[in-house]
Amino acid sequence: MAEVLVVDDDRTQQLIVSKILNRMGLKAIFASDGVEALEQVQKNHPELVILDIIMPRMNGTEVCQRLRENEQTQKLPVVMYSAQEREFTSYWGTAGGADAYLPKICHPQALVDTINQIRC
Repeated sequence: MAEVLVVDDDRTQQLIVSKILNRMGLKAIFASDGVEALEQVQKNHPELVILDIIMPRMNGTEVCQRLRENEQTQKLPVVMYSAQEREFTSYWGTAGGADAYLPKICHPQALVDTINQIRC
């Protein structure tokens, strides 16, 4: 079963995304901040990262930039998934190298569709 790293400091959001992933036949692994996210990527080699932007220790944009700078992770698909205003994070999410941006208030099917599109 393919693993997806869900990076969010909000446990409720982790569980919501995990349920969506499970229905898709994907296994969720978790990190609560950017530093832990980078450690999990090196340890578990997930197929995809779903990344919040505003987090403690290291924000999602910086995590994404570090993934893009590393030859081993530069092609790892990243979806920014944030509660911040769409105009702000849509730009900063994709400017930081993410493959897609979704607001957390989106319909669950939008996350499913985005994941399916990126995985193809």
